[in-house]
Amino acid sequence: MKHNKITHGVIYIILCTVGILFLFPFLWMILGSFKTSVEIFDLSVLIPKVWRWENFIEAFLYQPFARQYLNSIYIALFVSFGTLSVGALAGYAFARMNFPGRSILFIFILSGLMIPVEAAIIPNFFLMSRLNLINTHIPLIIIPIFGARGAIGTFIMRQHFLSLPKEFEESARLDGLGRFGMFVRIMLPLATPAISSVVILSSFYSWNNFLEPLVYINDIKLFTLPLALNNFTTSYGLPMWNVQLAATTLSVVPILILFIAAQQLVTQSMTMSGVKG
Repeated sequence: MKHNKITHGVIYIILCTVGILFLFPFLWMILGSFKTSVEIFDLSVLIPKVWRWENFIEAFLYQPFARQYLNSIYIALFVSFGTLSVGALAGYAFARMNFPGRSILFIFILSGLMIPVEAAIIPNFFLMSRLNLINTHIPLIIIPIFGARGAIGTFIMRQHFLSLPKEFEESARLDGLGRFGMFVRIMLPLATPAISSVVILSSFYSWNNFLEPLVYINDIKLFTLPLALNNFTTSYGLPMWNVQLAATTLSVVPILILFIAAQQLVTQSMTMSGVKG
């Protein structure tokens, strides 16, 4: 018993140490958002001598940061809803419906995950240019939904639907429900962990996406947060570190709250996704 207590104590200390190492960059970012540019690079100053709340105000005055913030929010919402809709419908079809070439088509969809975003950015740019969608938010919405994010969403939802007993559908048929009724009224309510996982992953991707907005967006009012954070520079092109850290701290808040709120559901989904193949 005493040996077990010592072992647990050592493990607890190791985990706390590793946790502090992971949390330190996040803590440094938050504290740096209240410092001057000089204090940020002074390693002897961890806590700001004077808490500069004006760094946050300056972030909104330097550029249309509030509008850019809203741009990222509504794009993430559209991407999450679209990815979930496509992933849930396709995942249910691949898991519960028999049709010719089902396995081959599913492998073909998953093979899209092997193509790097950088390899597809040029053809996608020419396609969006032909459709006159450059300098709009539409490419930032439809490309993730019908690209790699949609494939991941389809995989997660399929694996979850495969883990559900067939008796649910048989009971629903006896009650007179059709295929779509079973999907909406029976399957979706049972897929809450998988839905949360798809929403988290798609939102996180959209929120941090830098390359595609850089390629498709030119107007500063249409910038998303990753582009906006890169735009806090002086007239000499030097980064405004304190203002940039303040803006970065604000940008982390929504996705952090979303992840904490759904963390347990995401863990359940990742565990259940390996139940059946």
